[in-house]
Amino acid sequence: MTKAELIDAIAAKLGGTKADAGKALDAVLDSLQEALVKGEAIKLPGFGQFEIAERGERTGRNPQTGVEIKIAASKAPKFSAGKALKDAINGKAA
Repeated sequence: MTKAELIDAIAAKLGGTKADAGKALDAVLDSLQEALVKGEAIKLPGFGQFEIAERGERTGRNPQTGVEIKIAASKAPKFSAGKALKDAINGKAA
């Protein structure tokens, strides 16, 4: 599903315009990003949890030359699906 298709689905469910649905989706995504940048976890009961995973510095290898390189420490977003979402995907009744 693309962002445009998601906006269409939101507009259809709410009975509103695509412009309003797009603004609402953008506001939600911006809020999620702002919270993650601050290092906050986002918990959506029944859907899942977004959080930041920290990766330590490590040694890697250039596949073309075989030379070892240092890969810097970094942070990455992580999503853990909630039970209700997993059950819905697997076709189990709620």
